[in-house]
Amino acid sequence: MVSLLLALIYLTFISLGLPDSLLGSAWPVMYIDLNTSLSSMGIITMIIASGTIISSLFSDKLIKRFKTGLIVSVSVLLTCLGLFGFSISTKFYMLCLFAIPYGLGAGAIDSSLNNYVALHYTSRHMSWLHCFWGVGTIISPYIMSFSLTSFSSWNLGYRIVAIIQTIIALILFAALPVWKKAHKSNVSKEDENVTLTFKEKLKIKNIFYILIGFFAYCSFEATMMGWSSTYMVEVKGIVPETAASLASLFFIGITIGRFICSFISNKFGDKFMIRIGQIIIMIGFVALAIPFKNYIISLSCFLLIGFGCGPIYPSIIHSTPNNFSKSTSQAIIGLQMASAYIGATFMPPLFGLIAQYIDCGLFPYYGLCFLLLNIIMLEILNYKLKNKNKEINI
Repeated sequence: MVSLLLALIYLTFISLGLPDSLLGSAWPVMYIDLNTSLSSMGIITMIIASGTIISSLFSDKLIKRFKTGLIVSVSVLLTCLGLFGFSISTKFYMLCLFAIPYGLGAGAIDSSLNNYVALHYTSRHMSWLHCFWGVGTIISPYIMSFSLTSFSSWNLGYRIVAIIQTIIALILFAALPVWKKAHKSNVSKEDENVTLTFKEKLKIKNIFYILIGFFAYCSFEATMMGWSSTYMVEVKGIVPETAASLASLFFIGITIGRFICSFISNKFGDKFMIRIGQIIIMIGFVALAIPFKNYIISLSCFLLIGFGCGPIYPSIIHSTPNNFSKSTSQAIIGLQMASAYIGATFMPPLFGLIAQYIDCGLFPYYGLCFLLLNIIMLEILNYKLKNKNKEINI
């Protein structure tokens, strides 16, 4: 039963990753086809992320009432609706409309499954969880590249992913009895989670450090996801069809990083894994900022940055129950997801304006600024928690 439930959770995170890399891969073609501006991708990502913020903030209350399995299944169905909508869109406003159900679905999946795994499984399983998200993000750029090169259609790319997503949704609904059995065996742990008001969540000690740190991390991760293809086209001179597939290098790096972390994270711990990841990302951004004439070197930087990103997200989430408390973990993780999506909502569009009106070549410097903010906030949190533990021991 435990193995079957884990398989369902991993499958769900593949479905979560599938749409995440589609928009950035196809945007160099989409904005021209839709007769809109380069920076207008930010409007779509803002709508998607706004939906995820709303569903993340209410995740603790929703799960308390409907339980994790049903919330996850319905949420995947919502993302299906959004993807099918994208596949029939011929105007920019249509994309904006269908971005609403996609965002609402994605946020509920992310916060509910992250908390479930953080409570019931080890850091190794958390790394595996996000590794499977990476599998989804790797697959979809190749689907989009195939659709663009073979059929000159980005709509078809979305349609193919929507069909895959629908199959996953049907599997999850059929497997709802598995979640019910798992809930009975874990009922004491699930009952530990309490629902808090928004004001009560913000009063939790040291919460702002993790929220700002998570905001910073997801700001540069989302910017990498959304603007890698455009950077390669506008700065490196790569044709859009090729850039769509090469954008997967970042996601390949994340997936490889999380795969490796799944074998070593239990031994070294969340804090160590986060610091190693930050160092690797910094090396990647600094190298990307160097104007190499050979664009292959620059492309390898995307792989390196992705590799460094591998342990950070799952390690931050997995450490939440220990850093704060198990009873408030769902509320805190929901707030973390909301903070993360605020970064994903506003920071990639901000870079879009920078790319359009100043210089797209500022891409690596932009990411480096948020990386430094992430490092500072998480190190302050570690210092605060260390002093807190000393006081308890005294």
